[in-house]
Amino acid sequence: MSRLPPATRDRLADEITFQPANAEARLLREALGRYATGVTVVTAAGPQGPVGMTVNSFASVSLEPPLVLWSPARASARHEVFVNAAHWSVHVLGAEQLETCLRFTKGGRQFEGLAPALTPEGVPVMPGGAARFDCAAHAAHAAGDHSVLIGRVLRVTVAGPGDHPLVFAAGRFGQFYPDAG
Repeated sequence: MSRLPPATRDRLADEITFQPANAEARLLREALGRYATGVTVVTAAGPQGPVGMTVNSFASVSLEPPLVLWSPARASARHEVFVNAAHWSVHVLGAEQLETCLRFTKGGRQFEGLAPALTPEGVPVMPGGAARFDCAAHAAHAAGDHSVLIGRVLRVTVAGPGDHPLVFAAGRFGQFYPDAG
């Protein structure tokens, strides 16, 4: 554990930047692609209406208190909406939700044709999915070309036992097949 004060740690983290050459950047991406991740859509209420973003940088932080994190790109047009949101919801996508995943990879009319419900905090949420975490913003940290957003879990919704998550690895989407035995 570092003994530096938090402000110094944050300042140092912003000053130390890995800038690989093109070949190194491709190798880094390839190596990171070997780690399969789940696929989520994070939603929030923005000043111009509901906003969403497909994310695979979702992780558990703590069970007590219940905290999760995700990392939006700072270059994203939606970045500031999420960084400034008091609440957001993380939808863990099921294997059958590739269309939903792709709908939220870009800006535009992401919610067109959808009728999202609202959490008590006003966050738009979509039905279906393997699980959902409704969160209150807990912390936000600059981290290179992304931000790390940490949320305190307020509510969890879990789908039935037959649902399987959508996964992403090596630049492709797929699904996990449980052992048939």
